[in-house]
Amino acid sequence: MAARRARSVRVLVDMDGVLADFEAGLLRGFRRRFPGEPHVALEKRRGFLAREQYRALRPDLADKVASVYEAPGFFLDLEPIPGALEALQEMNNMQDTEVFICTSPLTKYEHCVAEKYRWVENHLGPQFVERIILTRDKTVVLGDLLIDDKDTIRGQEETPSWEHILFTCCHNQHLALPPTRRRLLSWSDNWREIIDSKRGGGGAGQWVVAEGREGRPSGNTSRAG
Repeated sequence: MAARRARSVRVLVDMDGVLADFEAGLLRGFRRRFPGEPHVALEKRRGFLAREQYRALRPDLADKVASVYEAPGFFLDLEPIPGALEALQEMNNMQDTEVFICTSPLTKYEHCVAEKYRWVENHLGPQFVERIILTRDKTVVLGDLLIDDKDTIRGQEETPSWEHILFTCCHNQHLALPPTRRRLLSWSDNWREIIDSKRGGGGAGQWVVAEGREGRPSGNTSRAG
């Protein structure tokens, strides 16, 4: 018999660009590995896929920049976004709030997947390793909020259960959002108010799950998320 799930707010938090500073790590790694090549400064970044912007700069640079984030150690060595770790720990301790790290690995996943797990364990502790959801398609994951730096998220579900909160990153800061969409400027911004807006009649816990139990989706894009 179907039962409605408890009215906790489920928050899905992206990893790269939201918790871990992918863009700064990529630029640093590219300049170190290819010191004589032109690069895209962070303030000039446009578009989610750095590889495509480097391709527009010069076609052969696409593979060079990809070789940086596909290399062993890249994801493991990323620095945390300022305030991210503290925000996630606080969020996890909030009453009636569930927090999951929802991240998309590279298609060349050999190093990426294990390093994402290790990064979470190193920076957030083993309890958060249990809260990692790896998926190529975030639209199929149930939640109330998805905090993600990717401006457009598409997948199998045309109308995902979550509201997408755009986390500001160098590649999306120039984008003007429609009035119906919300943006989080940084982890110093009003993320608590955004979560609280989903409580009560704000839409938390509206999906139906069998026998009152929900599964934890997991699974495995040229750019990680």
